[in-house]
Amino acid sequence: MERNPMRRQLAIMRQSLFDQGYLDEQFIQLEELQDDANPNFVEEVVTLYYRDSARIILNLEQALERKPFDFNKLDGLMHQFKGSSSSIGAKKVKAECTLFREYCKSGNGEGCTRAFQQLKREYATLKRKLEAYFQLARQAGPAETACCRKE
Repeated sequence: MERNPMRRQLAIMRQSLFDQGYLDEQFIQLEELQDDANPNFVEEVVTLYYRDSARIILNLEQALERKPFDFNKLDGLMHQFKGSSSSIGAKKVKAECTLFREYCKSGNGEGCTRAFQQLKREYATLKRKLEAYFQLARQAGPAETACCRKE
């Protein structure tokens, strides 16, 4: 059991992100790449994701304003966004990307618009939750891994 109460709170917060379906196993794989030499690796990757994906979202918004819809362009942009989201384990965001792409393939502009609005909500919610998680992680300090390391 974790002796540091903040670390325990952090573990509970982390688990809730998985339990609520916000993150998948890809996030765990990112965490496994984090070590003493790069203790903020996951936060840095997530920060880069949000910086880069903001540009893709803007491009999607602009493409959705143009009528008639260019479904090939929309699908290409969403394919890129889905790949980025997959790389950090953004499970709900990735699911919305998949739905959006299905609407593109069927030529359903209204469906694309609805799916994009839901995607932006999931994206913003995950960003808020991860910001809170990383803030608590910084406050809690480094984990005491010596007692917990698997040999």
